[in-house]
Parts: sequence; C-alpha cells; structure tokens
Amino acid sequence: MSFSYSRTIRFADTDAAGVVYFANLLSICHEAYEASLMATGIELHTFFNNPRVAIPIVHANIDFFQPLFCGDEVAIALTPQSLSGDRFEIIYLIQAASMPTERPLAKARTEHVSIDPQPRIRQPLPPAMIHWIESWSD
Repeated sequence: MSFSYSRTIRFADTDAAGVVYFANLLSICHEAYEASLMATGIELHTFFNNPRVAIPIVHANIDFFQPLFCGDEVAIALTPQSLSGDRFEIIYLIQAASMPTERPLAKARTEHVSIDPQPRIRQPLPPAMIHWIESWSD
C-alpha cells in the first residue's frame, strides 16, 4: 500500500511562466518522503543527523504529463521498493487530488543508497528503513 500525501501548489513553487518549476516538484516529493518516514515512527531530526547512517539520493528524475499551477491540489502516492541490501527507489505519482484515478500529472523517481557517512562507504539499510519500505511497498 503506497503512502499518500496531499499538498496545495503554492506561488513560490512556480516559475516565471506560472507553472511548477521541476526542481520544486522534486522538493515536494521529498516532503512526501519525510511525511512517510514520520508516519512509520522515524524521527526526522535523528534520521537526517545520524552520525552512523546516511541515506543520500544518488539519482532523481521526473516526467511532466501536464502543467501544475498555483492553487492546484495534488495527491502524491509514494511507493518505495528495495533494489538491494543497501539501496532502494521511490516512485512518486503526482495526481490531481480531485481526480486520483485519472492519468498522473507527473511521475518522479528517486534512488537512495545507505552509507556510513564517515568513510562514505555503502552499508546495509538499517532495520527502521527496511520496515519503512515494507510499510509502503505494494
């Protein structure tokens, strides 16, 4: 079951043409990621400041199928999937909140890797992240 996050597109999310700037939609997807972590009991301050584990994004892409404008209500369905013992991906489907069964407005993907931040070498995902993946995977 994917995690669902609702958000109103703000003026600050848009560019000079009045549509959502691509990097801002990735930032909104990251908001959904943070909300999903909290929903499984992961405390964000500890998660993002852990001296033993860091989980950086190593790849991101986004496709837009139609423009998003200030005031649009969106629903983001976030679905993580394990790729190996130290990596996972998240698929984000961005849809109009009023028509969640229609074609998505956009689709994004991020890939994350678990590392020890001191020597910056890969390490297995911590149990809390495995639980998080299992909680929101299909």
